[in-house]
Amino acid sequence: MWDLASGKLLRSITDAHPPGTAILHIKFTDDPTLAICNDSGGSVFELTFKRVMGVRTCESRCLFSGSKGEVCCIEPLHSKPELKDHPITQFSLLAMASLTKILVIGLKPSLKVWMTFPYGRMDPSSVPLLAWHFVAVQNYVNPMLAFCRGDVVHFLLVKRDESGAIHVTKQKHLHLYYDLINFTWINSRTVVLLDSVEKLHVIDRQTQEELETVEISEVQLVYNSSHFKSLATGGNVSQALALVGEKACYQSISSYGGQIFYLGTKSVYVMMLRSWRERVDHLLKQDCLTEALALAWSFHEGKAKAVVGLSGDASKRKAIVADRMVEILFHYADRALKKCPDQGKIQVMEQHFQDMVPVIVDYCLLLQRKDLLFSQMYDKLSENSVAKGVFLECLEPYILSDKLVGITPQVMKDLIVHFQDKKLMENVEALIVHMDITSLDIQQVVLMCWENRLYDAMIYVYNRGMNEFISPMEKLFRVIAPPLNAGRTLTDEQVVMGNKLLVYISCCLAGRAYPLGDIPEDLVPLVKNQVFEFLIRLHSAEASPEEEIYPYIRTLLHFDTREFLNVLALTFEDFKNDKQAVEYQQRIVDILLKVMVENSDFTPSQVGCLFTFLARQLAKPDNTLFVNRTLFDQVLEFLCSPDDDSRHSERQQVLLELLQAGGIVQFEESRLIRMAEKAEFYQICEFMYEREHQYDKIIDCYLRDPLREEEVFNYIHNILSIPGHSAEEKQSVWQKAMDHIEELVSLKPCKAAELVATHFSGHIETVIKKLQNQVLLFKFLRSLLDPREGIHINQELLQISPSITEQFIELLCQFNPTQVIETLQVLECYRLEETIQITQKYQLHEVTAYLLEKKGDIHGAFLIMLERLQSKLREITHQGENTKEDPSLKDVEDTMVETIALCQRNSHNLNQQQREALWFPLLEAMMAPQKLSSSAIPHLHSEALKSLTMQVLNSMAAFIALPSILQRILQDPVYGKGKLGEIQGLILGMLDTFNYEQTLLETTTSLLNQDLHWSLCNLRASVTRGLNPKQDYCSICLQQYKRRQEMADEIIVFSCGHLYHSFCLQNKECTMEIEGQTRWTCYKCSSSNKVGKLSENSSEIKKGRVTPSQVKISPSYHQSKGDPTAKKGTSEPILDPQQIQAFDQLCRLYRGSSRLALLTELSQNRSSESYRPFSGSQSAPAFNSIFQNENFQLQLIPPPVTED
Repeated sequence: MWDLASGKLLRSITDAHPPGTAILHIKFTDDPTLAICNDSGGSVFELTFKRVMGVRTCESRCLFSGSKGEVCCIEPLHSKPELKDHPITQFSLLAMASLTKILVIGLKPSLKVWMTFPYGRMDPSSVPLLAWHFVAVQNYVNPMLAFCRGDVVHFLLVKRDESGAIHVTKQKHLHLYYDLINFTWINSRTVVLLDSVEKLHVIDRQTQEELETVEISEVQLVYNSSHFKSLATGGNVSQALALVGEKACYQSISSYGGQIFYLGTKSVYVMMLRSWRERVDHLLKQDCLTEALALAWSFHEGKAKAVVGLSGDASKRKAIVADRMVEILFHYADRALKKCPDQGKIQVMEQHFQDMVPVIVDYCLLLQRKDLLFSQMYDKLSENSVAKGVFLECLEPYILSDKLVGITPQVMKDLIVHFQDKKLMENVEALIVHMDITSLDIQQVVLMCWENRLYDAMIYVYNRGMNEFISPMEKLFRVIAPPLNAGRTLTDEQVVMGNKLLVYISCCLAGRAYPLGDIPEDLVPLVKNQVFEFLIRLHSAEASPEEEIYPYIRTLLHFDTREFLNVLALTFEDFKNDKQAVEYQQRIVDILLKVMVENSDFTPSQVGCLFTFLARQLAKPDNTLFVNRTLFDQVLEFLCSPDDDSRHSERQQVLLELLQAGGIVQFEESRLIRMAEKAEFYQICEFMYEREHQYDKIIDCYLRDPLREEEVFNYIHNILSIPGHSAEEKQSVWQKAMDHIEELVSLKPCKAAELVATHFSGHIETVIKKLQNQVLLFKFLRSLLDPREGIHINQELLQISPSITEQFIELLCQFNPTQVIETLQVLECYRLEETIQITQKYQLHEVTAYLLEKKGDIHGAFLIMLERLQSKLREITHQGENTKEDPSLKDVEDTMVETIALCQRNSHNLNQQQREALWFPLLEAMMAPQKLSSSAIPHLHSEALKSLTMQVLNSMAAFIALPSILQRILQDPVYGKGKLGEIQGLILGMLDTFNYEQTLLETTTSLLNQDLHWSLCNLRASVTRGLNPKQDYCSICLQQYKRRQEMADEIIVFSCGHLYHSFCLQNKECTMEIEGQTRWTCYKCSSSNKVGKLSENSSEIKKGRVTPSQVKISPSYHQSKGDPTAKKGTSEPILDPQQIQAFDQLCRLYRGSSRLALLTELSQNRSSESYRPFSGSQSAPAFNSIFQNENFQLQLIPPPVTED
């Protein structure tokens, strides 16, 4: 121990720790007589220094033994002088980190463990780190212990409670992406971390944000590996401690007073955080002025991290930073002017200043230094005209958002002139209405606004600058009144002015400023009175002798009657208790009536708007207005005048609005209904009838109104279905609908049918009787019964009798015979016999045939179709020469195709004799015309008929055997005389078809035979292959089969490679007896799969129904000594389980139909009388053929290659 002041050696301690170990750490506590040391054995010792009678002594006490875990890092809690009285310092806390846990112990007043924290498994080469610091948490300063090993830092807060006990609570973790070798607190908010590749990371503790990274490899940091490996004392340390020592640098890094010292191999390095001023100056030196301003502003707002050098309260700190920011701003402005390009395009200069000048404006306004912005900064930037323009344009967004209100007169004047010069007058108007314009030349601004049509700005200047509210109105009236009085159409500009005038009047009467804000409260009554006095003036100033009275109200009414009256209505809402205002209200109403009623130059719509407005006002409970009731009668006469047919819908709509607004109380209802009916105002009638609940009369209103007649269906439906109407009302509506059913059907048959089905389903026959017109009845029934019409009716609930359906079919036969079959296919409720009689009555043979077929009388249907075909053939036989596109030949073909389809549909369900009764008459009918002399038939028809006959032959060949067809042809008396020339083409065609199908059959059979031969070869090879066991012990008892000699036990080997004793298999019930022979199954393979196919297939084997596709793998064959007659029990060969397994494997390779099934099918057909797979001679079995299966497909691919 040394005295650093004098350099004197105070004492040498020889017995502080066991010999043979190296000292890793030795640290003083806050008590100078107490130190802690840690050796390479992992033990921790307390050293107490004493001086007795001038003799210096040292007592050593073991705090932690290395036998309980090796401690490699210790850290006593040190407190600053200002925290000496902190209650936790009396405990003299010590943190220790072993390779598995952390301990916090108190050395005073007596030794006590306060916390044990196991931290789990970590990278064994990572270094445990501990560091204490006092931090403020929730306004209390307490010590915080940081612990790290690897890439996670744990923060532990240590508190002392009122009872004197110490509590340790975990705080937020810090997860890193690098491995740490040192952790140092630089202040309570900032920590410095050193990673294993010697990079420093400055971290803000609270936000866990990484502030800076510094590479320090040039320091050449000294590591403490030799001490941890205890090289000086023989290296007797554990491998775990030696591995940690590879990265240990505890003694090479130390911190004090915000500085960190790093010991290198050649020198010592000191690192510290820069002060806030140094950080700003550093950016300025690098010419990063914008970044320097941003950093300074973060200091000003208290948002910066790792701040050093700013002390005092918040206002003092802000003032210091603001002064520095002002200096930077002056420097920034000088630099902006100096760096401006002298030559080149003006756009380049503008872009330069657009990048620089907004920064100055932003920070001056953020610092609330408008004095600086509009004096020194503006004067400095005004030296350059481009900079000045950009500066003025930068002010615009702040003015529009009301962040910048007080602007000096000079800047305001320059701003308006600048935007005026750049022709940005809309921007000028937007700026003016946000400015305090008392410092401007108002006359000049008004003149500029009027010349440039800035009406909003002009009104604003008059209102704010001179408290003058009437002059702007007079100016606008002078522009829009002359063209309105002359009856001319207004220009777009004049319409804009008129709209602004209406809004302005509305704002003045409501106490709001135009275009934004509010009028001062003391001026509101005055402004309202001025505006009312202005509006009700008898004549305008400088009026001509021809001017009509009340020009201002007249002009506004002509401009937009509805909107002007809306403005007045909004204003009247506020006139509840103002006596003078009520007088104004009555006065204005009287003027409105005088202007509009006594003049014929207003449209019905405009007059209606006025009386609707009056009706709303009169309907109010607190109404004080008086209007002569005869005026309403005059308006009614005016709107309902029958001699005027123009504007009919407009007049009706106006009267309806008047009634809905409460004007109905002004009229006698019976007179109103009479006049409305006379004028054909059906909506008015509906309105009146609805008030009296005469819903049935409303149906007449809808039916008479051509514009709304289709809405009658929805109206009837709503009345009958929506609750709230009485039974009598519904009955009257129902009766009215029934009375007008013909009109409803003629209007919309679908809607009428839907209405009847929904509400009158029990009265359908009554409806049918009322429909005398057959065409209307047909349309109605089609909509009701045909589901293709698209109406939403549940046919099951409708319960329509068959007679109604048959009546519809009869009407369908009359009016649309071509659609009968399609309709019958979707209809359900009709009787076949009656329907057949109807179709026969109207001679619709195809329909009759369809119905007979549906009835089951196939032969009857066929005879009808055959008769039609024969008649068509007779027609073309007796015709002369015709063109190729002869329609009658097309009819023959269509009829023949339908007849063939009929035969094909039904042949599957008939026996051979019945089939021949269908097909042969059809064939004879087609061949009959060809039997006549060739001179009687044109050559063109002869070829066509031969083609059609071949089509019949090809179709019937699927159901009638070819020999039968040939025999029938040859037995015909015409061809029986040996002259086969006429049918030569038919026979050759049949033979060609036969040859093609025979070739196809032989090729397919050959391919399948080769396929089967290959499969059987593989099957034989797999069955006869020797078995190679995988192990030399039984898979059940696990004993080697060679060593078990106590009984003569057989060994069973399976193809899967498993080997068993037969006795073991019998105990596990893996045997079964089939026809006297023992069958073995592999225990391991079957037990892993016994829920699946094996159990099913085993049961199949036991039942004796063994087929290749049903048996699970059982690959062993053991010949039993049973009855030898068992081999002769069945004529069919039985495959043993090994063969079955191999065959199933092959079948699964193909995933298709069984080859054996295909060959069996082919062999059966080859031996039959027709030699064709599609032969019709086999009645029932032929149609259960594998070839009839819709999923049948030939997979003609090379056989798969299996591995041996």
